[in-house]
Amino acid sequence: MRHTLRRLFAVLCLGCACPVAHAEASDPPLKFGITAVILQDQNEFLAQWEAHLESGLGRDVEFVQRGSYAEISELLSSDEIDIAWVCGAPYVRHRDRWRLVAVPLADSKPSYQSYLIVRASDTRRRSYADLQGTVFAYSDPDSNSGYLVPQFEMLTQGFRSAGLFRKTFFTWSHHDTVRAVAVGLAQAGAVDGYIWETLARIEPELTRETRVVAKSDWYGFPPIAARASLATDDLEAIRRVFVTMGDSHGGRRLLGRMNLDGFVPGEDAWYDGIQQIIRFVDGQYAQGPQL
Repeated sequence: MRHTLRRLFAVLCLGCACPVAHAEASDPPLKFGITAVILQDQNEFLAQWEAHLESGLGRDVEFVQRGSYAEISELLSSDEIDIAWVCGAPYVRHRDRWRLVAVPLADSKPSYQSYLIVRASDTRRRSYADLQGTVFAYSDPDSNSGYLVPQFEMLTQGFRSAGLFRKTFFTWSHHDTVRAVAVGLAQAGAVDGYIWETLARIEPELTRETRVVAKSDWYGFPPIAARASLATDDLEAIRRVFVTMGDSHGGRRLLGRMNLDGFVPGEDAWYDGIQQIIRFVDGQYAQGPQL
């Protein structure tokens, strides 16, 4: 009954396209793994997104939330969830076991940057070289923009995290990294540029307390990935729902709330840049992450 009402809500209120033929009642729900959501009213948003996906797929959808990329990666690799919105670095590390479903577009690009941020009141620091002896916030040890890219940037400039910073810590979300810098728990941090820009729209009072001092090269946007064992017909149906999201009023409204232009099928080669820096950083830090 709950899911039937969701589908009706999706059709009447979200303006979604007509649903495809419904799956057999015995089909299990599609399990969609996600980490932290940046929207303030995330429960309402996820309910609406779930309804949109259910309407397009003709089957139940269940969001599975976890606090780290490692947890989502484990669930996807062990076939405990069907698809997940993953970071680019975990996708590259697991792409022999995962399948690319779709890639988001932000500002019409399937790519994003890592931002180095400091407190807004800090007008002196302009690069990693200026951060000697500071407290630094990373987002997640498996994050491309929130951990891997800053390691790469420091190493290519002749620094190592353990020798540069007085202290480092993980916040486990880009939103919380911005918050940690804004309130002074850290003097600097590395965040997903897309998330910082989105927060600048929905929580400008927060991002105003920070300053972007450097932006990285462009890397493949965190994609939607599927478990390798997912049936091809199911994969194509899921991809179609994402790629056509902008074709309906409800889908466009959801995209607007995510600060995205849409989704495209994507190409595996878009993540080769991340593969290159993984090899470089792993080679430099053969003993594991450096904090």
